[in-house]
Amino acid sequence: MLRGMYTAASGMTLQMHKMDVVSNNMANVDLNGYKKDEAISKSFPEMLIRRFNDDGVVRFPFGSIDMAPVVGKMGSGTELNEIYTKFEKGYLKTTNNNFDFAIDGKGFFSVNTDRGERYTRNGAFTKDVNGILVTQEGLPVLGKNGVIKLNDNMMKSDEFGNIYQLTDPRDFDSWELVDQLKVVNFDNERYLKKQGQSLWLETEISGPAYDADLGSSTKILNGIIEGSNVNPVEEMVKMIQVNRAYEANQKALKTHDDMTGKLLQDGMRI
Repeated sequence: MLRGMYTAASGMTLQMHKMDVVSNNMANVDLNGYKKDEAISKSFPEMLIRRFNDDGVVRFPFGSIDMAPVVGKMGSGTELNEIYTKFEKGYLKTTNNNFDFAIDGKGFFSVNTDRGERYTRNGAFTKDVNGILVTQEGLPVLGKNGVIKLNDNMMKSDEFGNIYQLTDPRDFDSWELVDQLKVVNFDNERYLKKQGQSLWLETEISGPAYDADLGSSTKILNGIIEGSNVNPVEEMVKMIQVNRAYEANQKALKTHDDMTGKLLQDGMRI
């Protein structure tokens, strides 16, 4: 009887974890460069059900064999296996803002933080009071030569991530190369660690960052931002499914509890 209660309880715990993942995806549906998470579950090992009144031993004149009286298999619950991130490309939004960038293909922009270098797909950049190219949170965007500093004149970029600025506002042929955006890739991007604000941190399993092959498999788009890859309709459907699964396990747990209470009451009367 208690085994059924533990099985139902494990199902409720799993649905709570799934709801946390879905809720986090929904909360970041409008965050540029956000990559949605997916909760993966696995079942506990199944157990064989045997008959108590049969030892399964068949005897012959010259020996015996053991034919286990197995009735079937019974599940013992489920648990959360892992939460992994889907790195599918989000939808692209055209802004026509020269400070907005998007990566077409695999790769991450590099930014500098107080905790060291971090990586992001959020290319909604701006320029601070010192002329440094920064994220919306004020983190400096890194180029191949360090932080990227611009003057007050116009700027443009190409598919290789090269950033040019106009040295003379009266001469539209006076474009000067400032730096190239530092765009990196990883051997196992699935194992990057989320840091919040669309930032990522490399791990031992993801491998170290290396320069992306810009201009071929990976291109830089200027005046475009990559949105999140969260589909709100799909997440709402998942939320409904999780709620129903939780309620089903809750009803199963209550039924087992009622049956256990009735059994104990009847036993006390006897």
